Amino acid sequence: MNATIANDIFRQSIRDYHQTDHVDAPLLNPYPASELTGLLYRKNWIDTVQWHLEDIIRSPAISPDELVAIKRRIDQSNQDRTDTVELIDSYLYEQFRAITPQPTARMNSETPAWLLDRMSILQLKLYHFREQTERPDVSAEHQQKALAKLAVLIEQEADLARCFDELLDDIQAGNRFIKVYRQMKMYNDPTLNPVLYGQA
Repeated sequence: MNATIANDIFRQSIRDYHQTDHVDAPLLNPYPASELTGLLYRKNWIDTVQWHLEDIIRSPAISPDELVAIKRRIDQSNQDRTDTVELIDSYLYEQFRAITPQPTARMNSETPAWLLDRMSILQLKLYHFREQTERPDVSAEHQQKALAKLAVLIEQEADLARCFDELLDDIQAGNRFIKVYRQMKMYNDPTLNPVLYGQA
């Protein structure tokens, strides 16, 4: 796995979603679900659906009932996103388990999967800023502002790709090691959220 392959999968997921451009479109993962490629595709699909839910929830015409329903859906999406990131980290951890870190090996504050999370969301920003540069219904000034932001995002894409590849290279060489912490979120757990367990 490298950044080029990961970004290609993220872009494929975004293109596939926009075939229907609907938040209720079914996830049809073209990769094996338990393989890293399948996990990356699923991860980006979750991000892409949530991106559009975040757009919908900001409509001034949205009804209170629909707003609450979408907010709950976004909460569940965030949990699914976290769970998928942790599956990716677990997969990578197993891949690197046999590597003995060097005595001077350092731990990275960000795991490979959380770096992939940033890369996935960045691909969504790139896609949608490119859309803004091509809109026929906006001013030249709007397009120029979008182009300026797109240029920054393209630079960030290259930087994150390099960081990801360097991190994996360092892990494989034993110069860095993976240490996976679970998120331990409390608000979705009925035994830990006082509002939820207080009603039990």
